[in-house]
Amino acid sequence: MAKQTTTQNSQKRETEQIQQSNTHFQTLKELPTPLYQSQCVLHKHEFLICGGWHERTCYSYHTLKNEYKFICRYPSHVILRGHCVVKLVDSNSNNDKDNNQITLLSFGGSKYTKKHTLVMKYVSVWSDDENQNEMNRSKKLNEFNQFTKSNNDNKWLPFTENRNYPIIIGRERDHDYNGARALIGGINNHLLFITYRKNNIKNGQVQEMMKTNKQNYQMLLFCFDTGLSIEYDEDNNTFRFYKLPVCDDIAPFYQYAYVCINDMILFFGGWDFCSVVSKSVHKYSIRENKWTTFENTLPSPILQY
Repeated sequence: MAKQTTTQNSQKRETEQIQQSNTHFQTLKELPTPLYQSQCVLHKHEFLICGGWHERTCYSYHTLKNEYKFICRYPSHVILRGHCVVKLVDSNSNNDKDNNQITLLSFGGSKYTKKHTLVMKYVSVWSDDENQNEMNRSKKLNEFNQFTKSNNDNKWLPFTENRNYPIIIGRERDHDYNGARALIGGINNHLLFITYRKNNIKNGQVQEMMKTNKQNYQMLLFCFDTGLSIEYDEDNNTFRFYKLPVCDDIAPFYQYAYVCINDMILFFGGWDFCSVVSKSVHKYSIRENKWTTFENTLPSPILQY
């Protein structure tokens, strides 16, 4: 009996290896808590996964270790039903490679829930593990961490102005942040750009901001068969909109997952608002203004609100 079980397990592993060898996608460890409509921020080798639909738990996923660590939970009074999380950029630094901590901004809510606007000073939950592998500098880093760490690290706290009055982004009645997307921009990284759903219209599922010249910024937005390049002129506080092509294969879909790499955007899956969830992978080249549909598909259908 034991020999039969061992043989079955071996065959199962071989089948899984063959299946993985036939695809370009690798199966990663599942989240400790299933999350829907979660918001993610990239920081060094971490994906910070901040809550989801009616779920307040936040995790850090380490891309090299393929492991998760618990960060915190949103306050008990916060109901996550449509929210955005963005990384605030330090205007004095062009990159965060050497930054020991970052600041996150979370805001959102729907017409059925109260709005929230919170900030978190995030210090990596993986610091201790990484220090063990770098013995030569672990002592200095530990001393620095002890010096800089406060009781408010890795906690969602109210976003306040100079006099400590809370700031809430959005009006309570007519702003519904289900499906909203947000970006930080401006010459001093002091502007927050938001697209959100209004009057039951789903706004863009993909955005990317690029600096086109000293004071102009470009955002890309795709949803169903609509593609837009949105240019913002900071000097004159004006927007210009230019139509972009959308390939026929992806036009029926929205709620796709996406990632921007250099000058291209990759789209994964999507939903047609009826019954079809896609397994397709598409690429849009920003420089060439061209779409490509990949022959390889996802192991399973995927949608991301």
